Amino acid sequence: MIELNNLTKRYGSRTAVDSLTFSIRPGIVTGFLGPNGAGKSTTMRMILGLDRPTSGTATVNGRPYAEHRAPMHEIGALLEAKSIHQGRSAFNHLRAMAATTGVPRHRVEKVIDLVGLTEVAHKRAGGFSLGMGQRLGIASALLADPQVVMLDEPVNGLDPEGILWIRNLLKGLAEEGRTVFVSSHLMSEMALTAEHLVVVGRGRLIADVSVAEFTAQAAGNTVRVRSPQAAQIREQLAGPDVTITRLEPEVLEIAGLTPHQIGDRAAEFGFALHELSPQRVSLEEAFMEMTRNAVEYHATTSADRAGATRSARGDRPIDSGKAL
Repeated sequence: MIELNNLTKRYGSRTAVDSLTFSIRPGIVTGFLGPNGAGKSTTMRMILGLDRPTSGTATVNGRPYAEHRAPMHEIGALLEAKSIHQGRSAFNHLRAMAATTGVPRHRVEKVIDLVGLTEVAHKRAGGFSLGMGQRLGIASALLADPQVVMLDEPVNGLDPEGILWIRNLLKGLAEEGRTVFVSSHLMSEMALTAEHLVVVGRGRLIADVSVAEFTAQAAGNTVRVRSPQAAQIREQLAGPDVTITRLEPEVLEIAGLTPHQIGDRAAEFGFALHELSPQRVSLEEAFMEMTRNAVEYHATTSADRAGATRSARGDRPIDSGKAL
């Protein structure tokens, strides 16, 4: 288990991580999400003792990382896949790691086979592609057979087959009862891999919920209703805590009532229902909605640039309603 308690990191006047408190439980895959600059990498570095917190604590299986007698046996981590000796082969890289941590040779061979690098195990790691480097980094994380696995952007550079492989690997590790904590910018992949999410923005905790709860919160618990009597349904269900939007002549979107409540009221008045479905949003849509005020870097659109140019020249906006 990974536990953070009021973990904070400041660089001068800038707060990179702001009083984060959450726990990563064993037995499930937990996704770590946030916009660029949200503090994810800094948080992971503090968990591993690579950065010293300004205040607060981060523990792995009840202790700070540095206090474990054999820390690699407690947590295996991938933060930067290319942090390897470029002149060594994948096999020798892992053998060197194993020799310093009491890991037997057969374990080296096992993780090489597990990540699919058997055919290139004796080639120089410096010549590896990004995807092969990711696989070697994951092998390094799993080398000491740790109970906690923490990976930062593990699918970077992987092809579709590799992405499917890492998805199944992470789920398999969780099913073995391990703690699995993984960050990614690929929302579609997180939706298929993670069961729980920790979401941060500008260093602060935004959400610590299941994937289902996260998307439901963003959807606003709205229900789509299709009926030839949509107008009458709207009249009967209208109320101070109910918001009804007419999307089409026979289609309503209703917020404030559950599908069961809507169905019961429709049956009470004898209204026909052709559709009654709770609305869901994708994880990507939910993420964009929940973090829109926590994005540190915004791209400039062509409209923004045009407006800035006119403003700098002192031009008046063009009134499209006037003849030129």
